Amino acid sequence: MAETRSLLASAWRLDVNTGTTASPNWVQVKGMSSFKETIDSTVEDDSDFDDPEWGSDEVTQRKWKLETEGKRKRDADSPDAFIPDPGQEFIRRAGNRVGVGSGIQIRYYRRDGSPDAWQGNVNVQPGGGGGSTTQLEPFNFTLGGRGSRTELTPYPTLTPV
Repeated sequence: MAETRSLLASAWRLDVNTGTTASPNWVQVKGMSSFKETIDSTVEDDSDFDDPEWGSDEVTQRKWKLETEGKRKRDADSPDAFIPDPGQEFIRRAGNRVGVGSGIQIRYYRRDGSPDAWQGNVNVQPGGGGGSTTQLEPFNFTLGGRGSRTELTPYPTLTPV
């Protein structure tokens, strides 16, 4: 039997579409140090008299979300001007809007060849920053799925960054 190896959590990548749906411009969100995908299910009891000894549940809805943390990044080649990481900044700005224009399109996938690759529309729940004198500035946000996500097949072609 062939040896098996565990997948590394650090293989996840998150991109935001800074363009339009018709003409996407995918930008990587850099600086991530934590990435968690969650799928919540709404379940209804669908027990009946056909099997009186056992109950039965039916999934009636699913919701997905991504929780991400990391360190805020900026352009190191511009020490006199603050030029933020474009992916982080796009999400940060979306987190300050409400209603129309507050949703963004994302895709997320593994960079190790695993077929886990998804795309969808999300709302942004921003987190706070700050910390002590010895800490780096953090970022954190939750991306809540707006409707279904689409499995990406074929796997996205990565552009060098």
